[in-house]
Amino acid sequence: MRFQDAARDGRAVVYAGIQAEPIVARAAALLADATPAQRVLARAVMNGETTDPAGWMVMFPTLFSADVPDEERVRSEAVLAASLEVAERGEQVRSQVRGAIVEALTAVLLERRSGQQAVRRERRILFDGVRAEIHPYDVTVEREGAAEAYDCKWGARGINADVLHQLDDAREHAAEEDERLRVGLVIFDAERSCRVRLERQTAPTDGIELIALETLDRLAGATTR
Repeated sequence: MRFQDAARDGRAVVYAGIQAEPIVARAAALLADATPAQRVLARAVMNGETTDPAGWMVMFPTLFSADVPDEERVRSEAVLAASLEVAERGEQVRSQVRGAIVEALTAVLLERRSGQQAVRRERRILFDGVRAEIHPYDVTVEREGAAEAYDCKWGARGINADVLHQLDDAREHAAEEDERLRVGLVIFDAERSCRVRLERQTAPTDGIELIALETLDRLAGATTR
């Protein structure tokens, strides 16, 4: 089992530009330290239904009311501001930016557990005698004897048979080579929605870890707050 950079095709070039936007790194850094409630706020706002900050503050009183500690309220305001910046984009660009944020957030959290050098983006996994997958994995942890591969999605609707088969095939091929490979889906959506979506799939799900909105801190090896 070995890792390889993804091909620099047109898709990769365009998406690299999205990933390099300052809002992506800024939002990922904020969400890495956010509480579950602040992450729920971010998801709701980035869906773009309304860009009225006062309205969101009313809808999330536990984050913005006067009795909230100053530090928590300041972080909530920062999360709201970054999320509104994403929400104000056009629908297509907003969708791309949200996906890039989930990948960047996943990488930040994994780096806290595995170190920056071990975490890579947009990598393929190669196995002897097996045709390589066209699409790379969003985030990988490349450590001998403890490798990991994750596909990242904004919402539960992103879970489909192709994604599940790719993760399951990689896990099985690694096992055939007596290699350990942890595979998972990181979905910035409620776990219940993800479970419902998974139950409707006929593709393999055993051995594929689900990390949802409520359990993101597991990526960093931390207990969910």
